[in-house]
Amino acid sequence: MSKPPKLSLAAIVAAATPPERSAPARAVTALRSAEIVALAPAARPEPVPETRTLKQRARQMSVYLEPPVYDQLRDLAHAERTKMHGLMLEALDLLFKQRGSCSIAQLTEHPPR
Repeated sequence: MSKPPKLSLAAIVAAATPPERSAPARAVTALRSAEIVALAPAARPEPVPETRTLKQRARQMSVYLEPPVYDQLRDLAHAERTKMHGLMLEALDLLFKQRGSCSIAQLTEHPPR
């Protein structure tokens, strides 16, 4: 048994096109040997740093907390009507100051190069 011939896309389109649209199908068949050109995606300009969100600017870091520690942090955030993230940043700021390093405000005002 011989294999049936492979159909080209142009032949499939021509067979699926109704008779009143056969002219475009002929044009597709004529383009069968045309060169295929891949378009490169347009380069997106980087947003200005001031317009980028914290999620776009920042680096994510996971912290594993024991359940009682997590619960206490969550309770503090709830009692102070703030977010746990803000309390974590406050804790880091206190650690930096205690160790003689720059505060978060100083680092974000004048980032190191």
